[in-house]
Formats: sequence, C-alpha cells, structure tokens
Amino acid sequence: MKKLMVIRFKKYGFGILILVGFLLLWEAVVRLFDVSEFLLPASSSVFQSYISMIETGRLFLHTWVTLKEILSGFVIGSFIGITLGYFLAKSKKIENILSPFIIAAQTTPKLALAPLFLIWFGFGILSKVFITALIVFFPIFINMSVAIKSVNPNLQEVMRLARANKWQVFRNLELPSSLPLLFAGFKSGITLAVVGAVVGEFVGANAGLGYLIIFATGHLDTATVFAAIVQLIILGIILYGIANIIGKRLMKWHESERIS
Repeated sequence: MKKLMVIRFKKYGFGILILVGFLLLWEAVVRLFDVSEFLLPASSSVFQSYISMIETGRLFLHTWVTLKEILSGFVIGSFIGITLGYFLAKSKKIENILSPFIIAAQTTPKLALAPLFLIWFGFGILSKVFITALIVFFPIFINMSVAIKSVNPNLQEVMRLARANKWQVFRNLELPSSLPLLFAGFKSGITLAVVGAVVGEFVGANAGLGYLIIFATGHLDTATVFAAIVQLIILGIILYGIANIIGKRLMKWHESERIS
C-alpha cells in the first residue's frame, strides 16, 4: 500500500506541487505589486469566482452546452475522418481526387469559416458542432490513412491466401493494426474539439464557456474570464484522460501500452 502511494506521488505529486507553487507565486505577485483586478486578478479571486459560479449553477450550465458541442463535433469529425481516411488509403485514384480539397479545407483558418457557419446554421448548437467537426476531422483522417497504408503486407497476403473477404480483413487485420495511430488521433482530436467549440462560441452564441468568456470580458470581469478558462482546461484534461484510458483498455497487447 505504501509502495503504491509512493508511486502515485512520484507520478502526480510533483505536478501538483508545481501547480500549488505557481498559484502562490501568482497571488504574491498580484498582492506585492498591487496589480489591478481588471488586468490580473489574484488566484484567490479566480477561485472565489469559480466557486460562486458552481454554487449558482452557472458554471455547469455553460459547461454542459460546451460539452455537447465538443462531443457531437468530435463524433462527427471522427466518423468522417475514419471513413475518408480508410477509403483514400485503399484507393490511389480517390486520394488524388479528394486530397487537394481536404488540404484546402484544413489550411483555411477556422476562425474565418466560423462566421459562415453561423450564417448557414444559426446561433444554436449546430454551427458550433460543424466547426468543431471540421477541426477534429484532419488529425483523425491523417492518422487513419497512414495506419491503413502501414498494415503489414505479409499479413495482408496471409489473409488473401486464407480467402478472407474485405470485412474479415478489416475486422481482423486493418482495424487492430490501425488502433495505435487512430487513438493518437483521437487524443489530439478531443483537445482540438475543445478549441473548435470555443471558436464557434466566440463568433456567436448565447451559452457555453466561450460565450461566458466573451460576456465576462465585455463586463470587465477578468476573474470570471480566468475561471472559465480554468474550466476549459479541466474539461480538456478529463476528455483527454478518458480517450487515453479507453485506448489503454483496447490496446493492452500493444508495446507502447505495455511500456507506459
């Protein structure tokens, strides 16, 4: 039991100590130099604002809205990324036709597209879901495409000799082989989904953590801005952790998971 506690402290304890030290330093600098609350609120003020929003239910309301946008956009973006990544990896002709359009969509600044999504889909959740899906799509697409192209050709030949059909090849060879890269894309995509939802809310929304940041900024309530940012960080860490745990459970056989 003691050994387990020591291991956990080594894994998380130093990070927690660094965080506490940073917050204390932040508080000390603000108090020592009498920094204006508008420019930089003390860490204690941010904490008080955070707790106050929890007590009123305001924080959970906006978090729930943003979370729905994140998860919906992530699911849609992942599905499209996996589907296109697979078919483009299997067909050089389709890849040559679609790749320029996919690259063009990725290189276009998403902040520039957000107003168009707002015009097309309105101020509701739909516009945020689509901008989130667009941001999530590319890393999933790239990882899926690379994973399918990297499948061991010797194993593919064995499957052909065994007269396996396309579904059997996908289920028993291609999908398991693609999981490590695919989950690397998922972990990247879920953090980008948080960014996508906030970008959409910045442009136009009536709820959500991004909306809360814009609203608080307009009222010069910097402590609330920081509290909303903290909530976004917590949300991103939790979602990343969930993706990481699911990946570890599904890939216990993979070398990278045995090492970690």
